Amino acid sequence: MEQPLLSMEGITKQFPGVTALDDLSLELRAGEVHALLGENGAGKSTLIKVLYGVYRPDAGSIRIDGRRVHVEDAQHATRLGIGVVFQELNICTHLDVANNIFLGRPKNTLGVIDERWMRREAGRILADAIKLDIDPARLTRHLSIAEQQMVEIAKVVSRGCRIIVFDEPTSSLTENEIEHLFEIILDLKRQGVGIIYISHRLEELPRIADRVTVLRDGRRVGTMDYKDTSSDELIRLMVGREFTSKYPKYERKIGEIIFEVKNLRCRNKLDIGGLTVRAGEIVGLAGLVGAGRTESMRALFGVDPADEKEAVLFGKTMHFRTPGEAIDEGFVYMTENRKLFGLCFTLDVESNINLASLRQLSSAAVMNERRAADNAESFRSRLAIKTPSIRVKAKNLSGGNQQKVILAKWLSRKARVLVFDEPTRGIDVGAKYEIYKLMNELSDQGIGIIMISSELPEILGMSDRVVVYREGRIAATLDRTEADSELIMRYATGVKKR
Repeated sequence: MEQPLLSMEGITKQFPGVTALDDLSLELRAGEVHALLGENGAGKSTLIKVLYGVYRPDAGSIRIDGRRVHVEDAQHATRLGIGVVFQELNICTHLDVANNIFLGRPKNTLGVIDERWMRREAGRILADAIKLDIDPARLTRHLSIAEQQMVEIAKVVSRGCRIIVFDEPTSSLTENEIEHLFEIILDLKRQGVGIIYISHRLEELPRIADRVTVLRDGRRVGTMDYKDTSSDELIRLMVGREFTSKYPKYERKIGEIIFEVKNLRCRNKLDIGGLTVRAGEIVGLAGLVGAGRTESMRALFGVDPADEKEAVLFGKTMHFRTPGEAIDEGFVYMTENRKLFGLCFTLDVESNINLASLRQLSSAAVMNERRAADNAESFRSRLAIKTPSIRVKAKNLSGGNQQKVILAKWLSRKARVLVFDEPTRGIDVGAKYEIYKLMNELSDQGIGIIMISSELPEILGMSDRVVVYREGRIAATLDRTEADSELIMRYATGVKKR
């Protein structure tokens, strides 16, 4: 049998109170796309960080082409031919594209960085390997998320890596951008590059996966050829039980209208009116990327300016000039970008949960530490946040548990209308189900929920009504009994039925 390109054997990694990896083994062949699946917290990210030299394993070995290696750090991993495109992009937005691609290894001539050579070489890599027309002299902060991700891929490709890990690469991409990414991956595969592909989107795997390994609780529970398995089998292995439905069946008790957007206008980009939410109702916002769903909620919340804004909450007219005013009235917004706007990654779980409630947990401007700890512990228990302690840093939690911490933060402030923006992005099947159950439980408390999602099955599976956005306006409002994927897309694109 052909010698594997990469072999990780008996990898064990422990953190205080947690065994993240338990005697785990993985093999990768040259020219293979090996999908790595598992719930959040199953050990996928830890395994990749061990491979990339971020963590040192407590036991086990790594071999490349049969030769045992000890990966010292990320630079050493790169020299060994290992590259990782992380879900959280490592882009220096103040630098141009060329300097990002050659970061840490610029071309020097007589001690002076050769900008002309770097831009010429970056342009060649982008055109030949990535099939993308981006000016290498352009600042990366002016690029879209998809373009920034392509720059990250170009950085890895430019280093001649033979082992490349893609960690949730499609979580922020449109369908066309996903197709472009798959073309790049298949081209790398033809060149003999071994690819480890981490994704929660099982529907992507038929396009690219050769083999699949499933992790659960830090252990490998199965490796098989993708053609010999099914999505149902993979989900069963991931969650450790039969999984009959993605969405919990629930009969919500919907009351009277508690929130209404009467008028919202922003610089000819938004013109919204007539958006209503009832007590205990989940209203799904559907539409194409750029249709204005997130922009309208950010403007309502007071993050972005609006030319005109009028909303009614429990019969009281609101203008929400700042997020603080919105929060005080019980209108809260769970951002789609947990890393930048949702959490303070360097703070612990307790601090993140209490972050919006400092005044309520203080007396005479002094934090009551006992009340703060009790508040965080109560939400940890109530939302089943998986963490050894509320003193653990938020960055060390899985994506699903990070989302629960953000939810705890807002529930601590007595939220009455809660906006979920892409609530399950980057979250595994089992954790999604938990988030959906929490949303149903919140509706029982009379909380009105607005859910923005780019996944139509999620919109259809969880919404009582679907509001379709197109070009900054509401194109249609559909009851759950009449909404389907085709009808939503027709309104979202403006294509009329024949």
